[in-house]
Amino acid sequence: MSVERFVEDAGLFYARLGLSRTAGRVMGWLLTAESGSADAPELAEGLAVAKSSMSIALRQLEQTGLVERFRVRGARRDRYRLAEDVFARAFRAKMAEFEGFRALAEQGLNAVGDDPVRRRRLELMRDMYAFMMDRFPALLEEWDELRDKR
Repeated sequence: MSVERFVEDAGLFYARLGLSRTAGRVMGWLLTAESGSADAPELAEGLAVAKSSMSIALRQLEQTGLVERFRVRGARRDRYRLAEDVFARAFRAKMAEFEGFRALAEQGLNAVGDDPVRRRRLELMRDMYAFMMDRFPALLEEWDELRDKR
């Protein structure tokens, strides 16, 4: 597989997760870039997208905490790189959504009353997210320890 194919596949993958395809391609590019960073014009040229599309993609990635902007001393342009431990950070952000899913299931349980069939589906939803809320923090702590040993 070529790097170009990986970058395109990353674009499709991240688009399925809710990012723009261009933002996903930026993620793929930064993951495989020799230097690990680039400025906006480099990214736009390397991915063959308009500067305006790149600006929107970089803003989206910055706002979601996936990339960070920095400037090398003496340079005239900002550069972009993946945020430190980007995937654990993204996962922690997703974990915050678990409580929302659990609360939504509780709301549904209140709405359906005593109907056992409908309650069963909502109870499974509530219980699964409660389980994940309980277990995932320990997994992330374990990851932090493993990462620090690498």
